[in-house]
Amino acid sequence: MDEQEKVLTEETDDTEIENHDDSEVTQAEPENEEVKPKAFKKKSKPDKQKERITTLEDRVMRQMAEFENFRKRTEKEKSQMFETGARSIIEKILPVVDNFERGLAAIAEEEKDTSFAEGMNMIYKQLIMELDNLDVKAIPAVGEEFNPDLHNAVMQVESDEYETGIIAQEMQKGYTYRNTVVRYSMVGVTI
Repeated sequence: MDEQEKVLTEETDDTEIENHDDSEVTQAEPENEEVKPKAFKKKSKPDKQKERITTLEDRVMRQMAEFENFRKRTEKEKSQMFETGARSIIEKILPVVDNFERGLAAIAEEEKDTSFAEGMNMIYKQLIMELDNLDVKAIPAVGEEFNPDLHNAVMQVESDEYETGIIAQEMQKGYTYRNTVVRYSMVGVTI
């Protein structure tokens, strides 16, 4: 019986080994089938990754272009706001300049050498110099040809000194700021 038991155990071991080998084989086959789709997916995965990278690069480029446009637009708006603010302040200062000129013109000849008159004249010159530094310029008028882009004709005058269409009289000075008119000159033109 010992021999029979030995034979039976050997047969059992062989069948287990065979069964075990069969199970490995049957398991290996499905793994091979699963590996094939994975291998196929791996081939398409780099394609998808390349496509995704291309898409993301495109998005980044568009975002960069959009940001650059935004930066330029805000810079332009900021510059325009500064120009608008500067023009507004200049328009408010010009009547002060006019009053200085009227005040200096009203000083009698005998009082022009007084310290008060000299002080007022120095303040006026400093104000004009600062406006000039800001690129605010007076528009030339008397003796110049009438230009509707710079002058506002408020009356016509007869003059032996000037030809027709020449400015003979200036009632209010005009000014430009960076080559754009802030205030038109109010003038009288010869007929």
